[in-house]
Amino acid sequence: MPNRSRTAVVTGASQGIGKACAVGLAQAGWNTVFVGRNVAALQAAMAEADADQAAVMSVQCDVSKPDQVEALFDAVIRKFGRIDLLFNNAGISGPGGTIDEIPLDGWEQTVAVNLNGAFLCARAAFSRMRQQQPQGGRIINNGSIAAHAPRPRTVPYAMTKHAITGLTKCLALDGRDFDITCSQIDIGNVRTEMTVPMTRGMLQANGEYKAEPVFELQQVVEAVLFMANLPPEANVQFMTVMASKMPFIGRG
Repeated sequence: MPNRSRTAVVTGASQGIGKACAVGLAQAGWNTVFVGRNVAALQAAMAEADADQAAVMSVQCDVSKPDQVEALFDAVIRKFGRIDLLFNNAGISGPGGTIDEIPLDGWEQTVAVNLNGAFLCARAAFSRMRQQQPQGGRIINNGSIAAHAPRPRTVPYAMTKHAITGLTKCLALDGRDFDITCSQIDIGNVRTEMTVPMTRGMLQANGEYKAEPVFELQQVVEAVLFMANLPPEANVQFMTVMASKMPFIGRG
């Protein structure tokens, strides 16, 4: 039986990267909290983990709502007593177009989920990690290749992901006094439901549409597990995991 002495919270755990990483953490012996808005999908994800029911839980939560985020972390403390890892993963792609074509409600929704949600979850996790004994924990923010280089016509997404880099750096600095580490994983072209269009053709900086290579989700799971399992005195500040031939480095 695994030694389930550590607890992980994964947001956006009902599908894609979040689901795969939550399942991977549960299977690797972590108490794991699956967080998302779709209850049925969360339950299905937990079943896929095939873990002891005492070691997993699901919490319906809209990460853009402060009261729901606080209730989430209170529930985790009640069940498991502490929080050792937050995988701050929930996010949306947001509307596309040049900046004058972006609807304001689409911009506000993207900021609410990708930026406010990441801030609120990090804030709640940081507070509990600071107060618990033994003190400390780890926060892994899901950035993106877009945190470094945007795709054409993706202003809301690229802006929020650039901001995640600032959050990561600030938390890594501010967490030192409390043994809280913070890192960021930037993922490019992993195969999920959201990246199916990449294999068909994506707009490039030169105006062409080209199919792009993707890589398998298990490699992201292994990367997150590596970061999560580091001792408190070590940290991967930034990790880029990408399809080797995706158009990112140099001119593609």
